[in-house]
Amino acid sequence: MKIVVVDDDVLVASALKTILEAGEDVKVAATGQDGSEALELYRQYKPDVLLMDIRMQEVSGLDAAKEILSEYPEARILLLTTFSDDEYIVKALKYGVKGYLLKQDYTSILPALKAVCTGQTVFGTEIISRIPGLFKEEKGVDWKEYEISEKELKVISLVAEGLSNKEIAGELFLSEGTVRNYISNILDKTGLRDRTQLAVHYLNAAR
Repeated sequence: MKIVVVDDDVLVASALKTILEAGEDVKVAATGQDGSEALELYRQYKPDVLLMDIRMQEVSGLDAAKEILSEYPEARILLLTTFSDDEYIVKALKYGVKGYLLKQDYTSILPALKAVCTGQTVFGTEIISRIPGLFKEEKGVDWKEYEISEKELKVISLVAEGLSNKEIAGELFLSEGTVRNYISNILDKTGLRDRTQLAVHYLNAAR
C-alpha cells in the first residue's frame, strides 16, 4: 500500500511516516507540508491513499482535496485533523473524500487506510451520527423517482452503514461482483458520484 502524507507539522508528518511504515506492506512514498504540494505529489506518485491534514497555512486540505478529486475522481483521500467542525465535515462529504479521522486517535489511522484501500469509507461514529442534521436544508434523493428497487435500497442502506462490498455480499448472500454491479447501477440511476455521496443522501432522506 503506497501512501502520501501531507501535514504542515514536520514532526507530525515524520511520526505518521514511522507509524505507518511499521505496518505490513505499507510504504510512505512522499510527505508534503501544504495543500499546494498535494496535487503535485498525487500526480507524481499516484498513491493508493493520500493522508492529509485539513488546516494548513497556504492551501487547506479541503481545497487540495477538491482540486485533486476534480482531476482524479477515483482518488482515495483520507483527511486527518484535530477539528470536527460541521463545515469541514459537510465539505469533505460533498467533495467525495473517503474518510475523516480525528488526529487524537493514532491507532485508528492504519486500519482506516486499509479500509479505504478496499473501497470503504471511514467516518467516525460521532461524525456519521451528525450527518443527517448537517444536510437538513438539502433535498434528499427520491428513490422512487430513480426507479430504485427494494434490493437496491437495501444495498444503499448497507453502504450507508459503512460496509464493504464483501460484507454487503455476505449480508445479502450475493457475490462481490454482483454487489459492485448493484452499486454501479445505483450511481448511474441517481447521478451520484461515489459511495460517500450515496451514503450521505440515504442518511439525509431517512431523516
